Amino acid sequence: MESFEALRDEWLKALDEAQTESEVLELKGRFVGKKRGKIQDLLMQLKSAPPEERPLLGQAVNKLKGDAEAAIEAALKRVRAKRTQLEPIDVTLPGLRPNAGHLHPITRVRREIEDIFVSMGYAVAMGPEVEDPYHNFEALNTPADHPSRDIQDTFYLEGGLLLRTQTSPVQIRTMESRRPPIKIIAPGRVFRRDDDVSHSPMFFQVEGLVVDRGITMSDLKGTLLQFYRSLFQRDVNIRFRPSYFPFTEPSAETDLSCVICSGAGCPVCKRTGWLEVGGCGMVDPAVFASVGYDPEEYSGFAFGLGIDRMAMLKYGIDNIKYFYENDLAFLEQF
Repeated sequence: MESFEALRDEWLKALDEAQTESEVLELKGRFVGKKRGKIQDLLMQLKSAPPEERPLLGQAVNKLKGDAEAAIEAALKRVRAKRTQLEPIDVTLPGLRPNAGHLHPITRVRREIEDIFVSMGYAVAMGPEVEDPYHNFEALNTPADHPSRDIQDTFYLEGGLLLRTQTSPVQIRTMESRRPPIKIIAPGRVFRRDDDVSHSPMFFQVEGLVVDRGITMSDLKGTLLQFYRSLFQRDVNIRFRPSYFPFTEPSAETDLSCVICSGAGCPVCKRTGWLEVGGCGMVDPAVFASVGYDPEEYSGFAFGLGIDRMAMLKYGIDNIKYFYENDLAFLEQF
């Protein structure tokens, strides 16, 4: 108990002599800090005290701690009041301008993509993020035994619902509600069980759909070429590579001439001069059948690309997770 009183005298004297807020805060750490505070040391020493004395000693240490915290708060008020008196506020000085908020980089790129397609005559269509298997898979010619419906790829919910894995269901819902001609893009969030530097469980995608009489693969290629040149503001080129998607036939992967090295070859494009940027193809007749369109009368094309991927290429970002960590040092660059 004598050491308790000695400690009380020590902090009272030290707080009395403290003249600045930083000095008081340093004393707070020295006396009541959880890791190196002297009162915390006393609590640790109680383990070696006789069992019958521990309750009394514990009460004394807790009271000591409460008194110390009260004394520190009083000292803080004293030094802060003194500082205000010594440094009066000049009300004639101009105020500090608050930091203005701004759009997230993904939102910026999404709006830019929407503006480009709207200028090309497309409408922006939206749909639910929680979908049923029919609109997300079956109407898109993806039967129940297709590998993409494996639980490792899709987030399934109770009641037979799921988080949409693509914005293609918006295309189905649009075709169910109207007749051709159709010319839409469907931007929005999608969800898949992917997680690495280039994939996120939640990401943003935009898909396009055009349906009318006489639509061809050359219309698709011309549309995407114009889009990528508008987005990156340079004379890029694209190429199609044969691929497979259940809802398009024929299907293709779209490669874009590297926007970093202009096709010369660099680490970003793995020295090939090309970047894979999305899938596309002519709408499969089975999809038209599911929405009641006559594939003998109408044809159409569809395409999809990742908005996050476009933002990574546009701003030279090598990890998709930077977009979702809410790091102000990163976001303020935009």
